[in-house]
Amino acid sequence: ISYTLVILVTTLSVYFFYFLRYNYNIFLIQFDKRGNAVIMVKKRKKKTVTLTILVVIVIGIFSMAWADMSRKKEMKETQERLKAERLEKERIEKEKNEPIIGAKKEAVKEYGYDAKIVWDKLNKYDYSNNGEKIVFLTFDDGPSTTNTPQVLDILKRHGVRGTFFIKGDSLERKGANEILKRTFDEGNAIAHHSYTHDYKKLYPNRSLNLDTFVNELNKTDEAMKKVLGKNFSSNVVRCPGGYMSWKNMEPLGNYLKEKNMASIDWNALNADAEGKKKNAQELFEHAKKSSEGKEMVVLLMHDTYGKQETVNALDQIITYFKDNGYQFKILI
Repeated sequence: ISYTLVILVTTLSVYFFYFLRYNYNIFLIQFDKRGNAVIMVKKRKKKTVTLTILVVIVIGIFSMAWADMSRKKEMKETQERLKAERLEKERIEKEKNEPIIGAKKEAVKEYGYDAKIVWDKLNKYDYSNNGEKIVFLTFDDGPSTTNTPQVLDILKRHGVRGTFFIKGDSLERKGANEILKRTFDEGNAIAHHSYTHDYKKLYPNRSLNLDTFVNELNKTDEAMKKVLGKNFSSNVVRCPGGYMSWKNMEPLGNYLKEKNMASIDWNALNADAEGKKKNAQELFEHAKKSSEGKEMVVLLMHDTYGKQETVNALDQIITYFKDNGYQFKILI
């Protein structure tokens, strides 16, 4: 509209100028031999007037064409802008409805590793990986309001990610939900570790109670969704005490396969839950020794309450794996 107004005003101005100049006679004052003033009227030539009209017509046609082109350009730009806004709105809406499996999409793309492959290799005691060294830093029984934030700080400082096996009832403690959200937001993987971690309920007489185990999985899933959104779910499970430690576990294995899930134990550990209490250096040495000769390392640690020495050892553990050429992955 602005282009059209400018062109229209310009055209009218030009036309008005030429109209005044070429359609009005010119009056000249001359003096005769007696000294009397005589008004002489000098008329414009017809040829000049015709040329002026043609010029005005050409300018008018050009102005209208320019205005039309400008209008079409404005319409096209408006349509493209509206289309871009619509597509962006559709993208945002689509992302809201997309399932979130284990970790943020960007983290899965950069660090994610198929947990079902790891499950199979652990079951076969096959820790090779075609010459490529990978390590999964895994943390059980959190989140805690004391140690998990410190673990996250260290991971962030090193630019690596971990997999956190969440004990559902730990989310009942004040402040734990915010820590779980931070864990997820910083690109770490979130996985299942039952709701109560109660061996007597999950494995009475050291034998799996499938109904209880599945109920605790579902209850933990609901607790996670309250924090991370209804579209969140995790396909990764770590059985309290380890899958291989209990009797009658085959029904659980079949259930997990039907649900496209994976049970992940470990093939290395810092021993922060075994034997006597250890200091940070002892935990590091144990993690180092249990990882030797393995291209694929699933390292068990804990970020729950009372595990400050694990926090103290973590910096040294990460540096060791970095120096030895390991890539840090998360279980999805």
